[in-house]
Amino acid sequence: MKGIVMAQASLYQQVLDPANRANPYPLYAELRKTPVTREADGTYVVSTYEEIVALLHDPRVSSDPRSRPGVAEATASPEDSLLLPFINRDPPEHDRLRELAMRPFGPPQSPRRVDALRPWLAGVTDGLIDGFAGKNRIDAIAEFAYPLPVAAICHLLGVPREDEPRFHHWADATVEAFDPTTGTFEERQRRRSEVTRELGEYLNTLAEARVRQPGDDLISGLLTDTGPHGPMARTDLLNTGALLLVAGHETTVNLIANGLLTLLRHPDVLDRLRHEPDLSIPLVEELLRYEPPVHMLTGRSTLADIDIAGTTIRRGSPLALVLAAGSRDPHRFPDPDRFDPGRADNAHLGFGNGIHYCFGAPLARSETQVALSALARRLVNPRLVTDPPPYRPNPALRGPRQLMIEFDAIAP
Repeated sequence: MKGIVMAQASLYQQVLDPANRANPYPLYAELRKTPVTREADGTYVVSTYEEIVALLHDPRVSSDPRSRPGVAEATASPEDSLLLPFINRDPPEHDRLRELAMRPFGPPQSPRRVDALRPWLAGVTDGLIDGFAGKNRIDAIAEFAYPLPVAAICHLLGVPREDEPRFHHWADATVEAFDPTTGTFEERQRRRSEVTRELGEYLNTLAEARVRQPGDDLISGLLTDTGPHGPMARTDLLNTGALLLVAGHETTVNLIANGLLTLLRHPDVLDRLRHEPDLSIPLVEELLRYEPPVHMLTGRSTLADIDIAGTTIRRGSPLALVLAAGSRDPHRFPDPDRFDPGRADNAHLGFGNGIHYCFGAPLARSETQVALSALARRLVNPRLVTDPPPYRPNPALRGPRQLMIEFDAIAP
């Protein structure tokens, strides 16, 4: 219409635009020129390493959606507050629940659980690659990067293999609830509560079976914990199980897919990994910096005014912490746009930082190390069919929607 001037999209709005999903890094470089910016809706976007780390360690930053003005009014029912997993709670609730969840999962109480999984992971990985026989083209997402993490987290939790396909729907719905481009924050909270409730009903049936006959799985461990705070209350157990089933595989799908894509774009590194399997350890750390599965954290808000980088973030303001921009901050990482598996002092933000550091990081590391090593060893002359591949629209959990690759043969 004549006389109407369209407002130019902010850098952050451009980041959220699916058209820029394949390569958001030039936009991140522009964002970092102003470490803290305020969006029209009141969100403060933080894009530099030092400032992101400071906020992730600041007790005045809340992960509890109930801290956001207007969220309580938008809550669908009084029970919704009970549906919050520990990543959406603040201390002391967060610390108590995270400690309970960690006891059957990792150190110090269960130091060998993830390491002991590696032979099983290797077997599942080789089985998936064996399934490529007779083909020279596959979708590496649907046929590899997705089924491996789903099998792993279901195995850990004690979910029967025949029930694994049911989690695709729940995972997609949960990921959509984390997408800052889909509806309002309050609408996303409602959707997340609905999915959590549905998944909780399934997990409750599973928990009832474990009460009658405990096994060597995480749900059994949480139900039978004899520690100072155990066992975990049933509602918290269901929330934790839902969190691990969905978040425990969704981010790893992206990490494996982004890793394979990066290796195919760097054939010299792929060839090194083929002959040096131990390279997988530093390589995965560099992937977490260079092409991370989680690009930003939203859903956090401030409990008080916070002065940072010359800006005062007002109390009650929503935050968007752009982790992927921070992990390519040239003030922290020399030559940050270069993929370098030998990079020293690689304190990336791929798993976040602070008290909410990724609970499943040890498992995600093991899965990706095993997966990429096996692909490098067994795929003969792999190559991309389309570059860039099509991406999922979600700007926070960034990864290819499809990754078509061709190869000449499968090595034994």
